[in-house]
Amino acid sequence: MKREEILAKVQKITATILSIDEADCTEEKSFTADLGAESIQSVELMAGFDADFDIEMDEDGALSCNTVSDAVDFIAKYV
Repeated sequence: MKREEILAKVQKITATILSIDEADCTEEKSFTADLGAESIQSVELMAGFDADFDIEMDEDGALSCNTVSDAVDFIAKYV
């Protein structure tokens, strides 16, 4: 799967879970500081990424994903 495809899916999942516009989910945005994710939503994001990409992210690694770009790079290791 190409990085652009992963990014598009991450943006869609993030926008859906956080109830924000997909266009706001640019790579440099922080899930918490810029996009307003609260701790429970961070867990929901991880679960959403697991389900949509059919992977199982390790919790420590997933929690180190602070930005959209971090998540894309992390997921790219699994797909």
